Amino acid sequence: MKDLTQNPDLRQRDVPDDYFGDWKWREGVAELMVPIIGTLYRNGINIMMYGQSLVNLSPTAIMKAHRFVRQTEGNELSELETFPLLKRLTAFNLADSEIDLAELTLQCPFFESLRDSSEEEIDNYLLTTLIDIKDKESNRPQKPTDVVLYGFGRIGRLLARVLAEGTGPGNYYRLRAIVIRKGQGNDLLKRASLLRNDSVHGAFSGTIRVVPEEDLLIINGNPVKIIYANNPQEFNYSDYSIENPIVIDNTGVWRDKKSLGQHIAGGASRVILTAPGKDDIKNIVFGINHADINAEDTIISAASCTTNAIVPVLKIINDEYVIHHGHIESIHSYTNDQNLIDNYHKGDRRGRSAALNMVITTTGAAKAVVKALPELANKLTGNAIRVPTPNVSLAVLTLTVEKEVERDSLNEHLRNKAFHSNFREILGYVNNPELVSTDFYSSPFASIIDAQATIAERNQITLYCWYDNEYGYTKQVLHLAKKIMNINLPRLPMTIS
Repeated sequence: MKDLTQNPDLRQRDVPDDYFGDWKWREGVAELMVPIIGTLYRNGINIMMYGQSLVNLSPTAIMKAHRFVRQTEGNELSELETFPLLKRLTAFNLADSEIDLAELTLQCPFFESLRDSSEEEIDNYLLTTLIDIKDKESNRPQKPTDVVLYGFGRIGRLLARVLAEGTGPGNYYRLRAIVIRKGQGNDLLKRASLLRNDSVHGAFSGTIRVVPEEDLLIINGNPVKIIYANNPQEFNYSDYSIENPIVIDNTGVWRDKKSLGQHIAGGASRVILTAPGKDDIKNIVFGINHADINAEDTIISAASCTTNAIVPVLKIINDEYVIHHGHIESIHSYTNDQNLIDNYHKGDRRGRSAALNMVITTTGAAKAVVKALPELANKLTGNAIRVPTPNVSLAVLTLTVEKEVERDSLNEHLRNKAFHSNFREILGYVNNPELVSTDFYSSPFASIIDAQATIAERNQITLYCWYDNEYGYTKQVLHLAKKIMNINLPRLPMTIS
């Protein structure tokens, strides 16, 4: 059995006779994969690799996704193994779904001879594996759900990006409007520029056209109305032919039911708050307690980025080892609520320059855990340190559990959960001793286990969990939005609920 706890770069792998020739050959195959993946996606089929979409990736990025499989299987997949299966997918009439190409390939009973297999042999395997979606009518809605972003800050702009990039056939949801306070000067042009170019996440991969006379941004061909308002009471969504939208409030200004209810009064069907909610608003961490949402929950919270990062890991540890007590320390990138240079701030210590200081502050994440995992009530404490980095944070979980744990077995358990369970879309796992925070820019996971940093001695566990507090959290919000829109496409060959 391969040792999957060691650094992937130290593992034995097949060595080609001609490295460059092998690379160019596989690069050519990856180039052939791009249009197939795109065509399938426009027809409602999302091609994935261990839970991460291959849509809109470059040939080189597709090749990197194949190498990523080293983390799970001890060796990278070859494009020469996956391409024969991908190519034959276009030969069938398949219902809207998500197909994990890595799982599909590795589960193939003739995996070792895939490169040389006949189309008939491949087709027979696909017909057996994909029987549930072959020649089945897709449960595709006739009209997409309208989505409105209330606020256009860091999270709002990232949401606009991922919503525009993930429309698929266009029948499931559409971003229809963005509500903001009007600024001075060329407001719309400046907003478009901030959406187009981002100092942390890089350039937007799509296209943006500005139509100032109509207050429109055309994002990847989708007209998005810019509504200027100071509060939700100033307009009704129906005034803009937007019917029963899901409103994602990312301002952080309103956090209780009464104030967020203004969106409902203005015509929204559901409201998602991108901050911890007050009153009895349900704080939902997708992948953990999203099943708690019911039809009466018109206003829900997506909790905080830190809560989303730690709750999946705490759930996994508690289910297997039972947490007695623990402390959560969040080493968090600075945010816009801090001062760039020293100035008055109502919060303790936050008036000091964010760019020059580590700032001890509080976090409600440890208490918020209880709303998703009631079994951990009174078992956790938490604090935070704001540090002079613009993005990516680190949660350090120091836990006392009820049974003794070995480091290697703990890492193996976490690795299996990250790649072979319902957590694989939200939990990442890395095993490289050279990684630092910037390596996790734009990571889609809610949390990423750093296996090299894991400490386990008797019944004491310390885990280091990276998270992109902007992009990873944004993906969690999107997962949650899809949940309340009843977008639940079958995933094959392994179904994720």
